[in-house]
Amino acid sequence: MKKNMGKLDRWLRVVVALILGFLVFTGKLEGLIYNIALALGAIFLLTSAISFCPLYVPLGLNTCENKD
Repeated sequence: MKKNMGKLDRWLRVVVALILGFLVFTGKLEGLIYNIALALGAIFLLTSAISFCPLYVPLGLNTCENKD
């Protein structure tokens, strides 16, 4: 599994995940939107941590500076 996410991409995902987490844990979201925001935030944090986005592979995207 090669890295396919650059630093900016990773940091943007972390920021979005933190915003979603804030909205979820302060009770601003309810129902289905709550569950979607929680899952999306967790996925963004996980993909940022491992620098790999599985969705980028079929789309042929690579934002990594080191394109080995």
